[in-house]
Amino acid sequence: MDTAVAKQKHKQYKSLLSETEEVLREGELVMQQKRRLKNRLSVVRLVLTCAIGTIALLALFSAHAFPSSSVSSGHGVVESYLLNKLDGARGLLEYEKLWKPPSNKDYAQCMEPNVSYSSHLESRGYLLVHTNGGLNQMRAGICDMVAVARIINATLVIPELDKQSFWQDSSNFSDVFDEEHFITSLANDIKVVKKLPKELATATKAVKHFRSWSGVEYYQDEISHLWDDYQVIRAAKSDSRLANNNLPPDIQKLRCRAFYEALRFAPRIEALGKLLVQRMRSYGPFVALHLRYEKDMLAFSGCTYGLSPDEIEELTMIRENTAHWKVKEIDAMEQRAKGYCPLTPREVGIFLSSLGFPSSTPIYIAAGEIYGGDAHMADLQTRFPLLMSKETLASADELEPFTHYASQMAALDYIVSLESEVFVPSYSGNMARAVAGHRRFLGHRKTITPDRKSLIHLFDKLDRGKLKEGRKLSSLIVDIHQRRQGSPRKRKGPISGTKGMDRFRSEEAFYENPLPDCLCRTELHDRNQ
Repeated sequence: MDTAVAKQKHKQYKSLLSETEEVLREGELVMQQKRRLKNRLSVVRLVLTCAIGTIALLALFSAHAFPSSSVSSGHGVVESYLLNKLDGARGLLEYEKLWKPPSNKDYAQCMEPNVSYSSHLESRGYLLVHTNGGLNQMRAGICDMVAVARIINATLVIPELDKQSFWQDSSNFSDVFDEEHFITSLANDIKVVKKLPKELATATKAVKHFRSWSGVEYYQDEISHLWDDYQVIRAAKSDSRLANNNLPPDIQKLRCRAFYEALRFAPRIEALGKLLVQRMRSYGPFVALHLRYEKDMLAFSGCTYGLSPDEIEELTMIRENTAHWKVKEIDAMEQRAKGYCPLTPREVGIFLSSLGFPSSTPIYIAAGEIYGGDAHMADLQTRFPLLMSKETLASADELEPFTHYASQMAALDYIVSLESEVFVPSYSGNMARAVAGHRRFLGHRKTITPDRKSLIHLFDKLDRGKLKEGRKLSSLIVDIHQRRQGSPRKRKGPISGTKGMDRFRSEEAFYENPLPDCLCRTELHDRNQ
């Protein structure tokens, strides 16, 4: 009986063991399936994450950079960006090199006056100034008149801005500049007042067109003598009234203090300008492109390459009907061949691509309305979809207070251009020179100045089919511009062989390059303190 029971129990245990092993085997199979499923889920999750990230990136580019364009146009941006980033160590080094500023060679700001420099003496009279030109022409003129007021010992009345130029801007000084800051910043140099005293409002004034590019002797010998008969001198124009070179060091330093410190933009302009910079920086390092392809510039210069017959006729009429533009007949092809024309948007696109900037590069267009609009911008937009401007970065409400004032709109462009990682001007006008000089003053930030004459020669070869875009063109353009990126150098004097007024006209503008007057090597600066 006991043996039979034992056998029965053994049989039961064996059966239970067999069932347990089967359960374990099934459990192991389930675990293996779960592991396989988990691995598959991980892969799916990774794929979904990448897809969602790509879609989000495309949406960001589409919504902020070009809200009116389709998302598909952003695909090339992302693809190009990834290709550039994954192009190996050499590609990454080349990419970083694009953004690296030139060495400042230990140059630093040195605007402090000499120990013998005294605060302003008792004023002999009042200097009224009527500025002329666009924003940056007026800025340079105002700062020159600060220096003139010091030379002739005058009280400077807040200058009157040009309201009659091409832009018909009705802005007053305080609309564009921080008036109180201007007055207080110059307190140790000259006296500045907001208005002429009432008792002199009807006084007879000496109205003078100060001689262009004049030195200290002219103002001391000819202009100062006017105080013998007048209490008020009115400068009918402000542009280019002071020489670029060969002025006393303290006068040159005063010009820099006026331009880089005293003449600050109005607070509301500064605020929106800084906001535009922040929004541009959200896309990463960016290029500010001063695209001087605007109606007034093309009409003035007679540069009509690539334009339609109707556009050429319109620009010719503007030039003929603008009285103070003296030259009416201009050979457009000769102008272009000599490098006197602003680069077209298409040419700028070829230039930037050849330098190595990828299509993902954020580009801020610092300009007014581009002549011909989308028709002339299409090629550049295709190459660099991330084109932005104050109109696309700011809302209509944010921009509305400035929209009808050309000088205030130009001031916003100036601020963004100054703060960009790279600045590229398509033409060497007043804005380009002022920004380039200011960037030098702030530590030689990278500024790539196109050699337009050399570029036109290459672009013409492209158009004739004798050269193709690619490595050869890129190498040629990079080599030409190795030394045109804003590194320290002394201001250029007159072009050899020029005489008379042309000699002064050919000099590099003072505010384009404040070295050596307002930039010194660090050790020399320390030694003089």
